[in-house]
Amino acid sequence: MTDLVLSGACPVSSAIERFFSLSMPWWEFIARAVVVYLAVLLLIRLTSKRTLGQATSFDLLLIVLLGNSVQNALLGDDISLGGGLILAATLLLLNALTGRLSSYSPRLDKLLEGEPVILASNGVLFGQRLKAAAISENEFHSARREADIATLAQVRLAVLETSGHITFLDARQ
Repeated sequence: MTDLVLSGACPVSSAIERFFSLSMPWWEFIARAVVVYLAVLLLIRLTSKRTLGQATSFDLLLIVLLGNSVQNALLGDDISLGGGLILAATLLLLNALTGRLSSYSPRLDKLLEGEPVILASNGVLFGQRLKAAAISENEFHSARREADIATLAQVRLAVLETSGHITFLDARQ
C-alpha cells in the first residue's frame, strides 16, 4: 500500500477511471446502437408476430441468445459504465422515436407492424395463413380455448393482430 501511495497511484481512482473510460468515441456507440437496432428490428419484423405472452420456450431462448449475440456488435471491446449508459440511452431513444414516428405515419406503422391476418372465418381454418405466420394448429387451438371458444365451428372470425395476439369473434354472439 505504501508503494502505491508513494508512486501516486490510487487503486480507487484507477478503478473509477476504468469505470468511465470509453474504448471508442461516444458517437461510435450511438452509430453501433442505431445500426444494430434497425437490423434487429428488421429481422424480428420479417420473422415473427408473436408477443411475449405468446412466446414459446424456443422464442425465449431466441431472445436471450439474440441479446447475447449483438452485445459485441454494440459494445466492441468496451466494458465501461459510460459506454453501456450511452447504448442504453440510444436504444431507448430509438425505441421511443420509432413508436412516435409510427403513430404519426400510417405508412411507417404498416411497414413496421404489418397488417392483421385473418386465420379463420365461419369455422374454416386457413392452414396456409397459419403456416405463413409461423403459428401451429396447436397454438391456434390453444388461443381459441383461452378465448373461451370450445370448437372451431364456433369461430366466426380469428385475426392475427399486428401485436401478435389472436383475437376471436364468436359465432354464438
